[in-house]
Amino acid sequence: MTRLKVWDIPVRLFHWGMVGAVALAFYTMKTPGAPFVFPIDIHARAGYVLVGLLLFRWLWGLVGSYHARFSSFVYPPTTLLDYARRLLGGRPPHYAGHNPLGGIMVVVMMLSLSFQVASGLFLTDDIFFNAPLHGLVDRSTARTLASLHHLNANLLMVLIAGHLLALVVHRLKGERLVGAMFTGRKPLEGTPEDEPEGGAVRRLASPWLALVVIAVAALPVLWLWSA
Repeated sequence: MTRLKVWDIPVRLFHWGMVGAVALAFYTMKTPGAPFVFPIDIHARAGYVLVGLLLFRWLWGLVGSYHARFSSFVYPPTTLLDYARRLLGGRPPHYAGHNPLGGIMVVVMMLSLSFQVASGLFLTDDIFFNAPLHGLVDRSTARTLASLHHLNANLLMVLIAGHLLALVVHRLKGERLVGAMFTGRKPLEGTPEDEPEGGAVRRLASPWLALVVIAVAALPVLWLWSA
């Protein structure tokens, strides 16, 4: 068994930052929000952080390390169906990065989260809070976005529950996915299905490139925070 370096530090920081920001956003909307005096303001600021995190991840999915790139875990339908069949049969193939079903879940969750933060930038509570872009849309559009924002929040809860269930299923099958997201290394037996063609080296992206992408992603967060 080998312990393969799979997740780089930027991906791990993104993942746990996303967990914290989403948890805070849900807490401030689904509970009284104590001890916060204005939970809606904390909710909005959690959303601003999510804007930066998601922008970073979309960019890192294009230029980041091998297993962070969408091209390494977004598979054609035939591969997806074959993996699902083998999973139901109890003998799924091993992947170092996201397996085909996991890759689809990542993209769906990112799309849902991206819509959530984008729609939230146009909302208002008509009392204390106006989102930074609220003035760009009329009242009818703002209300429609508010309705979709709430509906998508419920969809996100379903997606998160599905994600947690998948973690349990894979743990029962011997895959320690949570641990790998802490250490960056995943124990594997044999050659994974997503081994680069021709045995190419899975190079980690440059730390300087990561800093540039982080700086780009931080710009809208700084503007939203001060707006």
